[in-house]
Amino acid sequence: MPEISDYKGVWVFCEQREGKLMPTDFELVSEARKLADDLGTTVTGLLLGDDVEGLAKELGGYGADVVKVCQSPLLKEYTTDGYAKVICDMVNKYLPEVLLIGATTLGRDLGPRCAARLHTGLTADVTHLDIDTTKYVDFLRNASTIDVDNQKFDYEDRNLKMTRPAFGGHLMATIVCPRFRPQMSTVRPGVMARGTFDQAKADATKVELEDFELTAADIHTEVLSVEKAAKKMVDLIGADVVVSVGRGITKDIEAGKKIAQDLADELGGVVGSSRALVDAGIMTQDHQVGQTGKTVHPKIYIALGISGAIQHVAGMQDSELIIAVNKNPQAPIFEIADYGIVGDLFQVGPNLAKEIKKIQDAKAAV
Repeated sequence: MPEISDYKGVWVFCEQREGKLMPTDFELVSEARKLADDLGTTVTGLLLGDDVEGLAKELGGYGADVVKVCQSPLLKEYTTDGYAKVICDMVNKYLPEVLLIGATTLGRDLGPRCAARLHTGLTADVTHLDIDTTKYVDFLRNASTIDVDNQKFDYEDRNLKMTRPAFGGHLMATIVCPRFRPQMSTVRPGVMARGTFDQAKADATKVELEDFELTAADIHTEVLSVEKAAKKMVDLIGADVVVSVGRGITKDIEAGKKIAQDLADELGGVVGSSRALVDAGIMTQDHQVGQTGKTVHPKIYIALGISGAIQHVAGMQDSELIIAVNKNPQAPIFEIADYGIVGDLFQVGPNLAKEIKKIQDAKAAV
């Protein structure tokens, strides 16, 4: 049995679909680069599929030193059995210290199966990662109510500190895995900042084609066809402008939703929501911003009738510009807002939309 000290390196499972890398891959590789620098080690991307070697260099542009490619017609379509076997075989062969997987639909299925086979722990739906304890303490100082100056921390601890929402987002829990390797987590899409692409680093990345054993007998399901649903969902993560609504619209729900949509339309954005409206069935899950929803980084975030509970703030506080509208001058949302308007959203919202339209029309007329 390998010793814990035998495990080296930070690995990222890089998901591709139909020969296209997923945005989560670039976020995870960028974050892995930071962790690896703290550990003084390397970043390895693990890419599975059929004829996907050509995708590997792009991962290097975001921080991967090496990309290991496992190619086979049996890996063309995702199956839990096939992908889990190849990943676990690679891990047992090379012994990475850390393995990160995106908490996508595929990753949520794959992560637990791999962790069970590797006899290690898995922290699911992670929103923050640290190796260096000093950085972790700074994170706690800024993102929690813990009096860190009166707590004892082991500053020599080099375990991966994996932070995730708990108890429905009402608490944040940091989990470590000190006795087993690799340290594994599935990471929520959109929470890790994507680094700047570096073409020189991409060109210098080593791409290694791996030999592995995989037969049809290893896969206990057969994919007959892939059917795509036509359901339209809002793209919060990719939006430059998000206009979110909270409990403040409940006195006239339809009017409140229309105000938000009108503002979003004028700015070329999308409508988001607090968890309270999703739980009440007023908005659908794909609109939810926050710890238990989506983490967004738009250029403009407008909060209409949102008080600013910590669970919501965690999902939007890194927006470039935050505008808050709330009747309560003591609402916590004003503490992080760049511009705060104390007033009734049913009056302020339409006036904002009118003024924005005037500006847009003036620009168009030039």
